[in-house]
Amino acid sequence: MTVSEKETNQKSIYQEEKNRNREEIKKKLRDRILRKMDHSKEFTDTEVKELIDSFILQEEEMRILTVTERQQIKQEIFCTLRRLDVLQSILEDSSITEIMINGPDTLFVEKSGRLFKTGEKFESEEKLLQVIQKIVGSCNRAVNEASPIVDARLPDGSRVNVVLKPVAINGPIVTIRRFPQKPITMEQMIQWNSISKEAAQELETLVKAGYNIFISGGTGSGKTTFLNALSGFIPVGERIITIEDSAELQLQEVPNLVRMETRNANVEGCREVTIRDLIKASLRMRPDRIIVGEVRGSEAVDMMTAFNTGHDGSMSTGHANSAADMLNRLQTMILMEMEIPLAAVKQQIAAGIDVLVHLGRIRDKSRRVLEIVELDGLEKEEIRLHTLYRFEEEGINREGRVEGTLQKKGMLKHVYKLKAAGFPVP
Repeated sequence: MTVSEKETNQKSIYQEEKNRNREEIKKKLRDRILRKMDHSKEFTDTEVKELIDSFILQEEEMRILTVTERQQIKQEIFCTLRRLDVLQSILEDSSITEIMINGPDTLFVEKSGRLFKTGEKFESEEKLLQVIQKIVGSCNRAVNEASPIVDARLPDGSRVNVVLKPVAINGPIVTIRRFPQKPITMEQMIQWNSISKEAAQELETLVKAGYNIFISGGTGSGKTTFLNALSGFIPVGERIITIEDSAELQLQEVPNLVRMETRNANVEGCREVTIRDLIKASLRMRPDRIIVGEVRGSEAVDMMTAFNTGHDGSMSTGHANSAADMLNRLQTMILMEMEIPLAAVKQQIAAGIDVLVHLGRIRDKSRRVLEIVELDGLEKEEIRLHTLYRFEEEGINREGRVEGTLQKKGMLKHVYKLKAAGFPVP
């Protein structure tokens, strides 16, 4: 081993020892503070910080640390006591779009479409479980071994999915999908080449004219973000009702807005409230438009009922690999719930959905509108799709980005809603 290698090895050992001592000091301080705190009293954040400061001043071992290290320990203890422990600093990084916790020792984050493993980890599985209970409890949800899967949300609207043992074999699993504090607009999507200006303008007209629009795409393709952007075109004077499993939509400048989310059954006797229940309730609330966050199962029946009962301009989203696949999935979801002829299901879908927008995340990790199709009735008992726009790939640039354009393929055929709303017919 060379001299430089020995020095590097010694520095590494020294740093590991220092980190270990630092963690021991932090744990000892936190335990002392917890014993000192009167848990029957409600502490403010300021009082907790003052209490931490007083213990830091008393602790002999803290004197060997720098001012920066002391401040960092103070912040970490505060986050453990009042926030979400090591998760807090990750959540405060606005460049992170997704957080994946695979047990207490493994954390991954997504930045700019790419995954990275962080050096952060929870002190123990018990500590991770405490953070999970804090998250789900804040939005009136419950998760435990008897009910090990739950969807929740953070105060900033981020979507949280939790899976516990015995379902999750390698410890508690938490996946957090983050949304920007300021919703992404259609103008930004045009700048990022996610959609062409021409297509965006046509969609704006269709939204204002009351066309029912369904958005499909794979996981992480940007369905909720796109739905938010489309909702910005809804005329201000309309009454909008949003229905979601976990409230994520960030509709802007809608004064007459009603937001509803589902509720799980719990041990206190509260019955489950499903998306189906909320859709049925919304029909009695005098909505102009109903927006269903995502359709996954039997609620497809009630969503199509809402689309077919005069609530023009309603919208929803669903998971699929293509526009055609989305229609097949909707048919399957409805047939699993109702014993009616397939032809009747297809007729209902063709009559209820006017336009389907399909999104995708292509190989350079960018999110694009891949296809916009119009549902053009039935032909030989099959739903006929009329393509309005399709993404055409043109190659790869020097930065490795996929080049391509959303090209116009056809003109809108069903223009009666445009005429009724007073828009010029193309």
